[in-house]
Amino acid sequence: MSHPWKAILCIAAAVCLVPPQAVALEAIDAAGMRQQLVLGAEPAGAVTPTTAKQQLLKAPANVPLQLVVAGRLGAKGMEPFLENKASFVLVEIPADDHAKKPGHDADNCPFCKKRQANAPMVAVQFLGADGKVIPIDSRQLFGIAKGSEVVVKGTAVFDPKLALPIVQFTADGIFVRGQ
Repeated sequence: MSHPWKAILCIAAAVCLVPPQAVALEAIDAAGMRQQLVLGAEPAGAVTPTTAKQQLLKAPANVPLQLVVAGRLGAKGMEPFLENKASFVLVEIPADDHAKKPGHDADNCPFCKKRQANAPMVAVQFLGADGKVIPIDSRQLFGIAKGSEVVVKGTAVFDPKLALPIVQFTADGIFVRGQ
């Protein structure tokens, strides 16, 4: 695997994604699922992906930690969504004023790219009652798009032995900023 994005995809597939399931979409109550998962108010105590990683490194290895994480939907130049899955990738929200300018694209900004280079990504998944990733595309389920800022709450683990810094996050709630 010579291309680094191939490594990211392989790690994401191996670490946090469940094999496709044969569930009829009409059997899934998307509106009920949305009502259950979308939070009416932003949860308190949100941390950045970098702070989440630091907290997880202090916790016992592979023991899930309850966290609230704020991030921007993106994947360092890749598509942050998995088609037909309630799963997406978060990156750090650019912290300075230049990033708030209209039309700013953090994926193509040299300043943002340098700052993001060592920041972890957060692979977020929402599980159904069967313990498998909900087979509804996050874009439709939550009304989100690349670049949206969200806050997720749930449990997270971090394996420092992985080639890329990825926080694995199983969410039980999402708040979409600006909606």
